[in-house]
Amino acid sequence: MNINPGIFKGYDIRAIYPKDINEENIVLIVKAIYTFLVKDYGEKKPFTLVVGTDMRTSSPSLTKVVIETLEGLGANIVDVGIVSTPTFYFSVSHYGYDAGIQITASHNPKEWNGLKIVQKGEKGLIKIGKPTGLEEIKQIALGGKFIQPKGKGTVSQKRGILDDEFVNSLRIAGNPKIKMFKIVADAANAMGSQYINAVARKIPMDLVRMNFKLDGTFPAHQPDPLQKETLVDLQKRVVQEKADLGLAPDGDGDRLFFIDEKGNIVPPTIITSIVAKDLLKKNKGAQILIDIRYIFTPKKIIQENGGKMMITRVGHAYITEAMNKYGGIFAGESSGHYFFRETGNSESQIPMILTVLKVLSSKNKPFSKIVKDYTRSYESGEFNFKVKDGKAIIAAVKEKYKDGVLDEMDGIAVNYPTWRFSVRTSNTEPLLRLNVESYSKKETERKKSELIRLIKRLS
Repeated sequence: MNINPGIFKGYDIRAIYPKDINEENIVLIVKAIYTFLVKDYGEKKPFTLVVGTDMRTSSPSLTKVVIETLEGLGANIVDVGIVSTPTFYFSVSHYGYDAGIQITASHNPKEWNGLKIVQKGEKGLIKIGKPTGLEEIKQIALGGKFIQPKGKGTVSQKRGILDDEFVNSLRIAGNPKIKMFKIVADAANAMGSQYINAVARKIPMDLVRMNFKLDGTFPAHQPDPLQKETLVDLQKRVVQEKADLGLAPDGDGDRLFFIDEKGNIVPPTIITSIVAKDLLKKNKGAQILIDIRYIFTPKKIIQENGGKMMITRVGHAYITEAMNKYGGIFAGESSGHYFFRETGNSESQIPMILTVLKVLSSKNKPFSKIVKDYTRSYESGEFNFKVKDGKAIIAAVKEKYKDGVLDEMDGIAVNYPTWRFSVRTSNTEPLLRLNVESYSKKETERKKSELIRLIKRLS
C-alpha cells in the first residue's frame, strides 16, 4: 500500500485512479486525515464527519472505503451522498459538524480522483491545504502512526440539503424579486447540474439544459470552464436560443462562469463587482476580498459603493483563510470561485446566480450592457509558460520593472498609475502565470506583448 507523496497538492489530495489513489491506499490516507483532525479534539462528544462524493466512476468504491475506515476509527459519519462541493461545504458549515471529506478531483480529467478536507473553525470553515495541515497529514500517512480506534462509529444519511442551501442563498441575495429569464446551462455532465436544477425548481425560468446527466466519463467535454474551448458550444447555444445568459460550472461545482446574451464570456471580476455592489447596499462599509490577479474594476466598484477592498493571494483555500482571519462578507476570485461569510467563508454558487438574476431583473437592459456599465479596466486573460526555474524568471522580471510599486504577496505584482501585472508560479502545475490589466485596451495589449516577449526570452 504505497503512497506517492506527490498526490498531496496545494489545496487537496488529487491523483490518477487506480495508479496513485485506490481502495487500498485510501485507507491509510483517511486514517492520517482522521488522526490529524481529532488530535486536538480531546474527550468531548463523538467526532462527526460529513462525507460527500462527486459523480466520477471511481467515486462509489472509494467512498465506501472512506466511510468504512472512518466508522472503524470511531467517527460518527454523516453521509450526504452525491453532492457538489459547495453543497458539501454548506452541510459542514450550516449544520455545525466537526469536519468533512469530499471525494472529488474537481475539474481534472476522468482518470483522476481525490479528497477535499474541511474542518469547522471559529469564524468559518478551515480548508485543509498545505499551510493548514495537509503537509502534516502527508507525514502521518507516510509514517503510519495513526490514532487507535476507541470503538466503532456510526453512519447516518442526510438528504434534502439543497433545500436548506437554497433558503440560505435567498437570504444572502436579499429575497430578490426575479423576472423570467431564458438561461442556457452547460453542466458538463457534472455536479453543477444539481444546484442549477434546484434554482430552476424554485424560481421562474426557461432553462435550456446541456449535458445535465451525471456522467464521470465527461462525454461532452472536460468540466473546466477556464479552458475556453469547453465554452464554445454553450456560447453558440446562448445566441441560437436568444437566451438572456448562460451558466457553466466546473466538475465539482465550486467554480461558475457566466455568458452574456451575445455569447461573450463575462469576466469573473465583473461578476464579483455586480455581486459586491448589491451586497454593499445592505452592508454599508463592509469588506470584500479580491485575488491579486485583477483588481482595477472591483476596486473602483467597491470604492464607488462605500466598501473596503482587501487583496489576497491566489487560491481558494487561501481566500477562505483570509476571510476567517480578516473578515469580509464576500470574496471573488478571477477563476470563478465566489465565497460568502454566510456559507462558512466557502464557495457558494446559488447566491451568485440569484444575485446576478436580481440585478438583471432590476435593470431594463441586456446582460452585455450591464457588463459594459461595470467595466472599469481591460484584462489580458491568463498566460501560462512552462519553465524550469520560475523563481529566477520572477527575479529578472522584478529587476526589469523595479520602477513600479511592488507587491510580493504571491509571486510579484507590479503596479503603475494606469496599468499593472502579476507573475506567479502555479500552485498546482510547473507553470509561470502572467496577468496584465490597464485602463485602456491598447495599453493592456501593448504591455501584455512586452511581458510575453520578456518571459519567453528568459525561459
